[in-house]
Amino acid sequence: MKSLLLFALAILVLPVAGHAQSHAETRLSHISIQSIGEGDPVVLIPGLASPRAVWDGIAPDLARRHRVLLVQVNGFAGDDRGANGAEGMLPAIVGELAGYLRDNGIERPAIVGHSLGGLLGMMLAKDHPEQVGRLMVVDALPFFGMLMGPASTVETVRPMAANMRDMMRNAPSGQSAPPNMSNNPAGQAQVATWANAADRMAASQALYEDFVTDLRPDVAAIGRVPLTVVYAVPNAGMAEMVHGLYRAAYADDTDARLVPIEDSFHFVMLDQPARFTAALETFLAGR
Repeated sequence: MKSLLLFALAILVLPVAGHAQSHAETRLSHISIQSIGEGDPVVLIPGLASPRAVWDGIAPDLARRHRVLLVQVNGFAGDDRGANGAEGMLPAIVGELAGYLRDNGIERPAIVGHSLGGLLGMMLAKDHPEQVGRLMVVDALPFFGMLMGPASTVETVRPMAANMRDMMRNAPSGQSAPPNMSNNPAGQAQVATWANAADRMAASQALYEDFVTDLRPDVAAIGRVPLTVVYAVPNAGMAEMVHGLYRAAYADDTDARLVPIEDSFHFVMLDQPARFTAALETFLAGR
């Protein structure tokens, strides 16, 4: 269950990326958004240092029946980081996404967020519940510090988070993402490529704020919108611990639907695409 933490540690030593080619998109100060398809809206938010390409396995099919809004944090695909990298980055991203939905008349979309994207989805549901129809959190906790132990608080993890942020900004190049982000070689290579492309200032600040954002007191309020939590279970030996962690994390929302994906590491959409797609379809159908 330490895969999230290991991913954060691994990108401390990734090389600084050049800029990627630009694409047709709506670009704002903190995020860019691509819209494809027509129908009931679905917003897809990738995780730390991940581009919107993380959803390539599901977005084209979804777009046959839905308007799919593909969010990307500026800097996470090697593009210019824009206003990202400064303190308050995550709340600014949430505010910008809420403004985009409001200004474009997108009413109560389904929100799907992986990892950091799951935290952003929870922040959106907490701060702008009127703009969220339903929420799927993919392998994310309301407080990253829970991985450090049940007694962890924002104050106990803050020094480590600050140290990791600073290390990431100043680390030499050389290594790529660890293999336990995905359980297959193709997935491991893909995650490493994505992590390599991320702007360090943007990724390091996002990492820090992810660590020190504690939404545990807000789980009940977040649960005012239908909440599904999909999480990875790497192997049978870890199952009891992982199930217990997620049950405890979301216990204050008694209606939350917890969906384990067995034989998967953190990037469940890469490791178990059929099971992930089935869970997503059930979520979108409101079941």
